[in-house]
Amino acid sequence: MDLDELREQLRKRTGHGQPDKVRELWKNIEARRDLTTKQKLEKLLALSRKKESGEKTASARYNAGVVPGTSHQPYLVLENNFNLNSSYGQIPISLGLNIPGQVLYILSRDEAFKTLSLSGSVFIDLETTGLAGGTGTVPFLIGLGFFDQQAFKVVQFFLNDLASEFKMLTELEELARDRKFTSVISYNGKGFDLPLLETRFTLNRQRCPLSDLPHLDFLFSARHLWKQKYESCRLYNLALAHLGADRAEDIPPEEIPWRYFQYLRSGEFSLVEPVLYHNQEDIMSLYGVVVAGGLAVGQSLENLEAEIDSLELFGLGKIWEKAGEKKKSAELYEKALDQKLPVELSVKVKKNLALYFKKCGLWEKSIKLWEDLCQNSEDVDCWRELAMYYEHQLGQPETALKFALDGLALSREISPALQKDFERRVGRLTKKINVTSSGQDKVGGNS
Repeated sequence: MDLDELREQLRKRTGHGQPDKVRELWKNIEARRDLTTKQKLEKLLALSRKKESGEKTASARYNAGVVPGTSHQPYLVLENNFNLNSSYGQIPISLGLNIPGQVLYILSRDEAFKTLSLSGSVFIDLETTGLAGGTGTVPFLIGLGFFDQQAFKVVQFFLNDLASEFKMLTELEELARDRKFTSVISYNGKGFDLPLLETRFTLNRQRCPLSDLPHLDFLFSARHLWKQKYESCRLYNLALAHLGADRAEDIPPEEIPWRYFQYLRSGEFSLVEPVLYHNQEDIMSLYGVVVAGGLAVGQSLENLEAEIDSLELFGLGKIWEKAGEKKKSAELYEKALDQKLPVELSVKVKKNLALYFKKCGLWEKSIKLWEDLCQNSEDVDCWRELAMYYEHQLGQPETALKFALDGLALSREISPALQKDFERRVGRLTKKINVTSSGQDKVGGNS
């Protein structure tokens, strides 16, 4: 199918279907820099067909069997099971059981994960009465995801009555104790979810059962991996763009507290059904991106990066760099450069690699990168580095002076600090050359 045929099919689909949904899908797919225009259109057509046909996946519409009339109960415990043979987007649910502890360690930078697996992890996401934090913010919906026999289970604790928080937290604590979770996985959980949950347990004179567990906050890893690849690293965007999940439209975060308070006043459960769905999908999206990230790191661990595009190779380089594995990081950055990165990102990577190779004493690699930067960028540091190399490593002040003069000319309009540095360098090199020339003249005269 050529581009014109693809565009015609999409035109018909938006004309007779739901154009807003197709536009939302395109917004996320179009941001992908690793796909050609044709591949983007094919992906859009496939996803729009899936939405239209109602194809069932692990992200089917929320259905926990809740019926009107349950609002009189102090809290609800809702469960949904996702079979290990099903998939969330392109991620088979069972794949999470194959992520080794070494990969989780690289992602978390916590050595405790070296001996752990996702089979004992609990994935957590909260919906609250506000986003400001503090003792007045209550998590009225606590979503947990974990493996349970032949399924990935999502359990949601929903607070029908704010006065019953103690009872709800007690049952949550009993669940955590029975399950014996070995780690916590979240998305911004270190900055928001866990501190808030700990505060609520403390205010109810209880101890949070998750406080002492190793914690992988995948928000940071996701940004390292995919910040350059996608327009947004929100879970919703990554679920659509990276996982290919059939996730329905999200609701704005600021709308969630309003829906909850309206439900408390009216008892109309339909107000909070979208919130329950949103929470469940965030748990499943979190699971999906953690597995996707783990698989990518696992490939790099085994040197199987051939199928990974340049932007993700760059992201993997960041992951390994943050884990303190500089050598592995440099290998990934070099491969990303070989596959061609965007110009601005390429300059940044070349600078970092050149400095790394300099520290390792790999001067040949450093010089090649700095010379390339001189030809293809306006970064003044490369002239400074080359001037230093020829002066101090090779003892060639004339060549060093040439690079220093070029750097001085460029730095005048870019950086006053570098301009002063180059002025001092030019002055010193000029004196050194004059002294050497003078000494040679005297030797020549005496002879």
